Amino acid sequence: MGFLGRWLRPRGTARAGKALYDSAVVQARRTDFYTRMGVPDTVEGRFESYTLHTVLLLHRLKNQGPRATEVGQAMFDDYLQGLDDSLREIGVGDLTVGKKMRKLGEAFYGRARNYDAALAVLPDTAALTEVIARTVLDGQDAQPDSLVEYTVRAVAALAGQPIEDIVEGRVQWPQP
Repeated sequence: MGFLGRWLRPRGTARAGKALYDSAVVQARRTDFYTRMGVPDTVEGRFESYTLHTVLLLHRLKNQGPRATEVGQAMFDDYLQGLDDSLREIGVGDLTVGKKMRKLGEAFYGRARNYDAALAVLPDTAALTEVIARTVLDGQDAQPDSLVEYTVRAVAALAGQPIEDIVEGRVQWPQP
């Protein structure tokens, strides 16, 4: 790699954040969420699945030191860029993207607060069940049990992985 390539290479935290975001996107797109667990296969349903997986990673990175904070911020920046890119791909005009991004940002922060509160009281799953039913499943008649069970397994799986691996962008998700 030449001088310019080394100079332009993304910092380690940016690479790790991108790798975590990419892993969340791949996991959130798994068909089981949409075919077996009741996540609506819509733009909104995909947003909710991406958001859930991003929040789970941020939850794991929380209070794990400055490197974890930087990687979490880099991942969140990629999450926001992904939302922006998606809005543009579906034809939202430049003048409207900012307004929609603000609404999506508010939605994310609200969900993140609700998920954090629900994850803080595990193994009691009542709050998590309520959040998932209201947001991911959009209050539909779909039963949240399988998605709640998956989320609890994902929290445990992420907690069982060394933080050193996660801050390097290496994460293993459980099967849905």
